[in-house]
Amino acid sequence: MSKRTRIYTRAGDTGSTGLVGGARVSKNSGRIETYGTLDELSSAIGIARAHLAATSGGGPRLDAWLAWTQNLLFDLGAELATPAGKQWSGMALAGDDQVTALERAIDEADADLEPLSAFILPGGSPTGAALHFARTVCRRAERLLVTLREREPEISEATIRVLNRLSDALFVWARWINRQTHTPEHRWSAKASPPDPLGDAR
Repeated sequence: MSKRTRIYTRAGDTGSTGLVGGARVSKNSGRIETYGTLDELSSAIGIARAHLAATSGGGPRLDAWLAWTQNLLFDLGAELATPAGKQWSGMALAGDDQVTALERAIDEADADLEPLSAFILPGGSPTGAALHFARTVCRRAERLLVTLREREPEISEATIRVLNRLSDALFVWARWINRQTHTPEHRWSAKASPPDPLGDAR
């Protein structure tokens, strides 16, 4: 019978956490903040997948891309959790293959869409709205990663390219699923005005 591993270790009770290789850093360090945001992004995509599973016409193709994306984010988090000199042979690292795959996903979904004629506001179907939200988390992760890399230039530039393409993919996927579910997009209007006052209810 296998021994159960405890979820809690108590090692982080003083506000530090371990990187791959044993080094301990503060939980608010740049690396932790960045790969913690990648975890948040993966969770947001998980919510989108849950909505997608309950959506007729969503299609397994989008879910396959989102499942791959969650695995990609796990690999990116592991890369950021591994200091220079601690990476191992065969470790999954960000590179041109992931960037090319995301560009292929963008082109594939975008081919089904009408060209953009206005700025799109987040929303639409539950899956579309969740993917728009995931896009904003991805952009935040990208900003954090740029800041981190300025401090620690040994971090691969490819990690930034991957997140940059992923944010574009999430935008296109949000538009695509809204189209598949016949859900109108919210478009920005320069002439938007607040609703008319309510009538006197007395």
